[in-house]
Amino acid sequence: MTGKKKPKKKRNTLKKGQIVNLIQGVFNNNPKRSYNYKQISTLLDLKKPVMKQAVVQILYEMLDSGFLTETAKGKFKLLSRNKYIIGTVDATKSGAAYIVPEDGDGDDVFVSQQNLKSALNGDIVKVQCFAKKRGKSQEGEVLEIIERKRDSFVGRIEMSDNFAFLVTDNRVMFKDLFIPLTKLNGATNGQLAIGRITDWKDHNKNPFGEIIEVLGDAGENNAEMHAILAEFDLPYHYPEKVVAAAEEIPEEIPSEEIKNRRDFRGITTFTIDPKDAKDFDDALSLQKLENGNWEVGVHIADVTHYVTPKSIIDKEGYDRATSVYLVDRVVPMLPERLSNGICSLRPNEDKLCFSVVFELDESANLQDYWIGRTIIHSDRRFTYEEAQTTIETGEGDFNSDILQLDGLAKKLRKKRFQSGAISFERTEVKFEIDETGKPLSVFFKESKDANKLIEEFMLLANKKVAEFIGKKEISNGNGDKAKTFVYRVHNNPDPEKFENFARFARKFGYDINGEDPDKISGTINRLLKDVEGKKEQNIIEVLAIRTMAKAVYSTKNVGHYGLAFKHYSHFTSPIRRYPDMMVHRLLEHYLDGGRSLNQEKIEEQCKHCSKMELTASEAERSSIKLKQVEFLKDRVGEQFHGVISGVTEWGFYVELDDNKCEGMVSMRSLDDDYYSFDEENYCIIGRRKNKKFQLGDPVRIQVANANLVKKQLDFELIAVL
Repeated sequence: MTGKKKPKKKRNTLKKGQIVNLIQGVFNNNPKRSYNYKQISTLLDLKKPVMKQAVVQILYEMLDSGFLTETAKGKFKLLSRNKYIIGTVDATKSGAAYIVPEDGDGDDVFVSQQNLKSALNGDIVKVQCFAKKRGKSQEGEVLEIIERKRDSFVGRIEMSDNFAFLVTDNRVMFKDLFIPLTKLNGATNGQLAIGRITDWKDHNKNPFGEIIEVLGDAGENNAEMHAILAEFDLPYHYPEKVVAAAEEIPEEIPSEEIKNRRDFRGITTFTIDPKDAKDFDDALSLQKLENGNWEVGVHIADVTHYVTPKSIIDKEGYDRATSVYLVDRVVPMLPERLSNGICSLRPNEDKLCFSVVFELDESANLQDYWIGRTIIHSDRRFTYEEAQTTIETGEGDFNSDILQLDGLAKKLRKKRFQSGAISFERTEVKFEIDETGKPLSVFFKESKDANKLIEEFMLLANKKVAEFIGKKEISNGNGDKAKTFVYRVHNNPDPEKFENFARFARKFGYDINGEDPDKISGTINRLLKDVEGKKEQNIIEVLAIRTMAKAVYSTKNVGHYGLAFKHYSHFTSPIRRYPDMMVHRLLEHYLDGGRSLNQEKIEEQCKHCSKMELTASEAERSSIKLKQVEFLKDRVGEQFHGVISGVTEWGFYVELDDNKCEGMVSMRSLDDDYYSFDEENYCIIGRRKNKKFQLGDPVRIQVANANLVKKQLDFELIAVL
């Protein structure tokens, strides 16, 4: 016997409160649409006249209450009760974006690609927020572009009979620029060029533009390198006015200036730098004191003596904030007359410096130090290779001085690691390049004792400069507040990220524990030592680095976790880093008895410098990627051994053992199963056969394609080893 089914409750018998909730749901789910009472009644399946009359009444009540607005007589739309916000566009890979409020008040607002209109990443925009749906993120739409972050873009010219397009990189600009033939500025089909937006109405699919500079033919090295710099909105030549201002700076050092400085010209002094370096911004001096201790001088080019605040050179240096190191060139922060000439600590020339002078005993214990302005005279310019040969053989110019400094540096280094510093020493990949920029071979650059010698004394100088300002003694029972300063800060690892990393490392048999934050550095050091020479070494090192926070510049000192320093700054490279120039000026101001300067203003400058450092790093990686693709384009079809170096939802990356070039095996090329991405376990796994491609797995691949335009290598999987 079957029971009768209960009849469904008909919409026509709903109570008023229920109808109100349903109508609110319609408008909340469709915040941009307008409805009249008939459309609402149809959507809610309310057919009786009395119900329709109730809908009319409720709509006008909602209008009176401010929930709805009347767009036309009898037509209603959701009235956003949230404020308009002004914020910065933070674009996602999908083409949508989050708007970050400029006042830092409230959550980011999600804007779909359609509602972004013509706004681009980094633009400052005005956004209208939709009524927030329960349990969902705040959404909105762009009403106005207040300020463009950039209006010029790099791309490749594609010609037709009546017009042209500048085809841009989707990651930077998601629409190609429409270029009238009269606005080509001499550009021809296939050339790389920089275009500027001249007009972009919301109803136009593509922006109108004009070519402002032709970079050259695609594939030509200089054109490609200039295109990379333009892509990241980095300058690749100096304005003539800045170069002219640098030419006017005299090289001669006035005798009055020498009198005001500590004179090191009679003390053994030399530089140790890469063999292709021209901007020598640090030198070391060494002498034995009467008490048996060693005096080590760390002498840094006195750039701020020549570059005055708010000058045309200073403004250009601040905008750039850093020198940019591409695979085949350096784009200097300062004009070459300064960076490679007047400021560079070249041998056999008197040079002005800002110095930190240490007194160390034979065990490298710091007994005393002094900070101030100096004049030096370098006796010799060493390359790292020359200094390394002296360390290994004990022979060569100034051999006793180099060996003594090496011994002290090794003792300093040992103490630093005993204090909890983390030892990241990844192999640096370099290309041997011919005169046309073509990569001929790959070699691996290792950090040897000569590099570590310089590194250790630079670290000590940076640390002591930061302590000099930031480490205040308690006086009269009250702690003096440290004066505003520029620190290089590095936060503790995120516990969740570290636990994910630890879980992955355990799969290789390494027992690491991240429960005690104070012991993480020691744990990582032990792990890095244990993986040396193992097939998983590179991937473990890469992931360990990724668990670390990014070091940045800030006036808010939180210490440097990776170095295990409570105070750390950047003082030793003012030729190539603007923060070091800031530190030099602050030091001079405070050494002269000046009061603490405006923290808010200097913090803003710190953020700019951190941002430009990241941009320069991305440009460097892009230039390396270009050379990797160029290096392998003649090897399409060849097979290589490698290791899975990255896993994503669209495939996995493989880094080749022989040359460290990295390419992708796409998910769609794995046609033996349907694979899905397991983010937590760093792998791709087949649904039917349960086959797994794990981060760190050794594989053999074949080079399938090398796309120079996209700087992209495509690999085909041959076997898992």
